[in-house]
Amino acid sequence: MKTAKATIQSILGKGWNFPVLPDSIDKQLHYTVGPDKVLQSIWIILDTEPGERIMRPDFGCGLRRYLMKPNTSATRALIRRDAERALASWEPRVKVRQVEVTTGDDPAMVLIHIHYLHVRDGSPANLVYPFYLE
Repeated sequence: MKTAKATIQSILGKGWNFPVLPDSIDKQLHYTVGPDKVLQSIWIILDTEPGERIMRPDFGCGLRRYLMKPNTSATRALIRRDAERALASWEPRVKVRQVEVTTGDDPAMVLIHIHYLHVRDGSPANLVYPFYLE
């Protein structure tokens, strides 16, 4: 009997780069593998508004509802809650350890710091997602 050896690709996945664009040199669509694919998936979740995907109307984080809102601690707390919920719902390959939302250099910008562990191998990773309120 043959045993399958787990690879980063089989554990964390493989898929097209985001955004899906052909390479400028060889005009091919290339794939992203492993931790980079998970990172891109988290970015897509944060960047998608519920209702954008026809077959998955609940998919996404819904950050655009905070456009034109003041950069207050209450707004940042709501953004944190929505990011935590969306990642818990839509990204099973990670366990979110902490989400922090801080002000950026620009008063209209918040930085969403996401610290997470890859579920299958326990390796830590993080992402900082800039979001402009105006």
